[in-house]
Amino acid sequence: MSNETIELEKGEAQVVEGEFINIKQSSLRSVEGGHVELQQVAALTVDGEKVDMTQSAACVAKAETLYMKHSMSVVSVSGDASMQSSCSLVTVAGDSIQQVSRSAVGVMVSKKIEAENTASFITIAGTIEGNMKTVLDWKSALAFGAAFGGVFGLMRLLSKR
Repeated sequence: MSNETIELEKGEAQVVEGEFINIKQSSLRSVEGGHVELQQVAALTVDGEKVDMTQSAACVAKAETLYMKHSMSVVSVSGDASMQSSCSLVTVAGDSIQQVSRSAVGVMVSKKIEAENTASFITIAGTIEGNMKTVLDWKSALAFGAAFGGVFGLMRLLSKR
């Protein structure tokens, strides 16, 4: 990767690689870099040490530090993550998910979560601070999975007869 700044505005690209990347109003297949800033961008994959997404969408976002504002992702994997008014199907953070405010997450996994007015379907965390609505915690998810597996197995046995 080069040390120069790569900028793209109102364009399309397949692969963008660089140390400092600033992309606005564009669509991409893959972005990989050290510090990646995305504003109104649609990308298939985003990979960087520090990723800032504003009004952007990504299928897979992977970063050591991930910040999402008014953005969405299918899968987010990071060391530390922050989300503001964003949506993610799966968010996994190794260390912590900080400042999650007014966001919706399908599955949230981290050692520590600091939330404010956030909703989640399944939450697995060591420590949760703040106001968060969760449909299933890890105990409920385990019970739901066991019950679903039992019913599915029973239906399969009965359908063979």
